Amino acid sequence: MNDRPQPQNTAAPDATDAASGDDSRKGSGNHRVVIVGGYGAFGAKVAERLARDPALEIVIAGRSRAKAQDYADKLAGAVVGSRVSAAVLDAQAATADGIRALTPTVLINASGPFQQQDYSLARACIAARCHYIDLADAREFVCGITQLDEAARAAGVCVISGASSVPGLSSAVVLRLSEGLRHLDEVHIGISPGNAFDPGLATTRSIIGAAGKPFEARRDHAAVKRYGWQGLSGYTFPLIGRRWMCDVDVPDLELFPRHLPGIASVRFTAGLEVSAYHLGFWALSWPARFGIVRSLAPLARPLLWLKRRLHWLGSDAGGMFVRIEGRDPRSRLTRAWHLIARSNHGPYVPAIASVVLARRLIAGTGPAAGAMACFGLFTLAEFEAEVADLDIISKMDLRGRCSPYGPSRSQP
Repeated sequence: MNDRPQPQNTAAPDATDAASGDDSRKGSGNHRVVIVGGYGAFGAKVAERLARDPALEIVIAGRSRAKAQDYADKLAGAVVGSRVSAAVLDAQAATADGIRALTPTVLINASGPFQQQDYSLARACIAARCHYIDLADAREFVCGITQLDEAARAAGVCVISGASSVPGLSSAVVLRLSEGLRHLDEVHIGISPGNAFDPGLATTRSIIGAAGKPFEARRDHAAVKRYGWQGLSGYTFPLIGRRWMCDVDVPDLELFPRHLPGIASVRFTAGLEVSAYHLGFWALSWPARFGIVRSLAPLARPLLWLKRRLHWLGSDAGGMFVRIEGRDPRSRLTRAWHLIARSNHGPYVPAIASVVLARRLIAGTGPAAGAMACFGLFTLAEFEAEVADLDIISKMDLRGRCSPYGPSRSQP
């Protein structure tokens, strides 16, 4: 096995430079993690969390040399004792040789959105014999990753898709909430970020482009058709209040029935904090649904411009909930979990699953080799331990009513 060279706390101009060095680390136990899209909204959070581990070398990678270098320099200066370098690596054009040159133990793909991506980067990682994790929440992408299972097993590596809020965290929460139940009947998951979060143009285009588009969900044991950003409803979060919510297509709608046979209904909803934004978006989804317009994606740039100009509306607080209904031997029960993220710490939430899994793969305690969706691959307790220093509250109610929210960060 080739020894990994020692990168410096400066950015490398290309992949070859990031891998240059000597063989002094042989047997040192140090590991390198390459984060593609490591200067993006979520990739930067992944890098920040992993850079705090002195045993890890972090490579900030992406298509833009300047952006990778800028963030690598910033992170190296902000995290004392960190080892951060940079490289140019295009998720859609990466090769096995290019990845081998970086000698990673784990490569994390945070270069979403994933709706239009293929598995070329994951295949390159398999050929290079390094573990692959992505933050995808695109249903087709995540649910189809198992087509790489045979190749991943043969290479002895893990290929994990969906290490994000959904399905990674959501599945961990549902499995925890359903402990002790004889049967799980219904699952409803919802997310509403604070308006302070800036998703960037590519993510905005992906979100807006889904409005009005049909997708399949499960209700009362039967497949039903839902439409993106329709099914208007409201949900009251603890601490941050009531927000409008609408149906959105996510991998969970397919994965929960696959992994938990017998489940009757699965629903996922998302909401914008500012009511005028959410209701306006809901109204715009109708022309897309009825084919009056082909897609709302062309509106992404002007709508993002407007959001940025009105950034003072709303807050930096977001929330996520999971509610389940099920049965134990004596009765029917409703259980709930809420996450409240303040101080603009919400963008850390989608990043944490990949951080937890990268640490486990490096420690040799990850899943067996193969390609899989991120369903039940880590526990809620592991997530809570990783966010304990952030302004994020995670609490469960196993009795069907919301528990009081005090200073405690988590509740077992």
